[in-house]
Amino acid sequence: MALSLSPVHFFSHGSTMMLGEESASADYWKKCGDEALAAGMKGGAHWDTKGDNRIEVATKPNPGKNPIAFSHPSTYENYQLNPDLPSAEKVISHLRENGIDAHGNDQFDWIHDTFLILIRMFPGGCPPTVLVSQNARYDPHWHMRIGSILRKFRKEGYLIVGTGGAVHNLYRNDFDQMLKYRDNFAMPSPPDPEMLEFRQAFEDAVTRNSGPGLRRAVTRLMKRPDYRDAHGTDEHFIPAVFVAGAAGDDEDEGVFAVFGAEDWELRNMANSQFSWGSWQSTAPAIAAA
Repeated sequence: MALSLSPVHFFSHGSTMMLGEESASADYWKKCGDEALAAGMKGGAHWDTKGDNRIEVATKPNPGKNPIAFSHPSTYENYQLNPDLPSAEKVISHLRENGIDAHGNDQFDWIHDTFLILIRMFPGGCPPTVLVSQNARYDPHWHMRIGSILRKFRKEGYLIVGTGGAVHNLYRNDFDQMLKYRDNFAMPSPPDPEMLEFRQAFEDAVTRNSGPGLRRAVTRLMKRPDYRDAHGTDEHFIPAVFVAGAAGDDEDEGVFAVFGAEDWELRNMANSQFSWGSWQSTAPAIAAA
């Protein structure tokens, strides 16, 4: 890996209760935020854009936050978001130069998949952040290309984060303990075998492959027979493809993902956290993707 490249993270954000409950994942997010503290780029799971080749970048100067369930408003309502509008324009221009139909969206209010992570990473204040949408067709190769296009911002000190889920299928989750007792970590029985198998396959793909091999391994996960068990819909997996694009260049050969932390929620949801690279060889700065 080139010495000037900033890190890349894939964070499984889990349920909305991850905002208010202490966990190994929350501790890891805070650790990564402490190491960065500068400027960032985030690609989340809950914002998608219609159109064959279209993507949007958040450009609302003072975005609101969509209300969330199962976490008290005090955990998020007073946190001031900090959209990096000059960097957003740079991202839009660079995407357009590479043939992507990129547009700013000055009406979008941020969703918990991104502000949950920001609050946990940077409780003392939000760094300048660029928020990038997905495309609603969920084409893995197209989103990998988005990550590869935006990879160049790592050389400018931007931290790139994809926030989704290693295993995230709401249709297979067990909500009883959360609804009755507000206990999102209760495990009345083990996770289903399909969830355990895919979770291990995900870890193997990102920790045993690097460079272009990482990109191939991550997209190949969508062809597994148990993929649809682990992901009832695609939006929480696509951030992993985006991240693989940003961390899977020829220059990244030999840089493997580090497994940072994990929590199981709602019996069948694996909140696994992975990181590529470190700040040891470059000056910190944070970017949102």
